[in-house]
Amino acid sequence: EEQLVESGGGLVQPGGSLRLSCAASGFRFSRYAMSWVRQAPGRGLEWVSAIAPSGSDTTYAEFAQGRFTISRDNAQNMLYLQLNSLRTEDTAMYYCARAGGPIATMGGTMRGPGTQVTVSS
Repeated sequence: EEQLVESGGGLVQPGGSLRLSCAASGFRFSRYAMSWVRQAPGRGLEWVSAIAPSGSDTTYAEFAQGRFTISRDNAQNMLYLQLNSLRTEDTAMYYCARAGGPIATMGGTMRGPGTQVTVSS
């Protein structure tokens, strides 16, 4: 069974950091570009970042540039998102997705159940 499972979310103060993880199973992880997307309360899915199958290329949404870092470990079938300098507006459910860009927000894209990130003082 193809599966993505996120972890690492939590409650953090503004300016804090979190590292999100996504465990992939049931498919050849190293062959796919991957993304992180998020959904804030009352809003639609928003693309955050993407990484090439080899990990050699990464792209970020403007709001994530300079604060978030996407990475992957193909040997462990793991995807990561390092979140730094968190802001209250980063509060959202974060999902990993099997897609290499904003298309990851579209219906039919494989995504995990998500991990909640709450930024609050």
